[in-house]
Amino acid sequence: MSDEKGKLSIYKLAVIGLMSAMVFVATNFRIEIPTPLGKTMLHLGNVMCLLTGLLFGGTIGGLAAGFGSAIFDLFDPTFAPEFWITFIMKFAMGFIAGYISHLFNYNGENKKINIIAAICGSATYVLLYISKTIILQYVILESKWEAVVAVAGTKFIVSSVNGIIAVIASLLLTMSIRPALKSAGIFGKLENK
Repeated sequence: MSDEKGKLSIYKLAVIGLMSAMVFVATNFRIEIPTPLGKTMLHLGNVMCLLTGLLFGGTIGGLAAGFGSAIFDLFDPTFAPEFWITFIMKFAMGFIAGYISHLFNYNGENKKINIIAAICGSATYVLLYISKTIILQYVILESKWEAVVAVAGTKFIVSSVNGIIAVIASLLLTMSIRPALKSAGIFGKLENK
């Protein structure tokens, strides 16, 4: 029995590592947008954060989203000091999407629940990101409120567009990838029995 549990742990670690790498790579497909008090970007990393949660559940989704995004931040000097904040925010995004999509033994197969899960995961990230921006700009950098509103507004628009793209793309990818993963027996290998 312990061998079986060890194998399950190895499968989960492998999926977390693979999906973390996918989040990292997808985040590199981006358009950077400068703002008066910093930069923001449109990117595809959020698609993978939601996709991982929708496919594999809250824990795997959260860890892969957090690790992949934090590693991306560590490679960019602008974002590196905040890598731990990114980990927390992206973990929340992937975890919430995965947790909701796997509630009540739906295991991510109910399309309506997946839509709600993806929207909730994306909205969580936007809310956390804008909150972090306001705290950073107003409290830590002591910027004037007008500048904070301008930066937060710009980042809200970009994050919302990112979020909408992520919701739509992750749902389409989930519908096309889930049957192949199921027929390959991947989900069975990840279940704890």
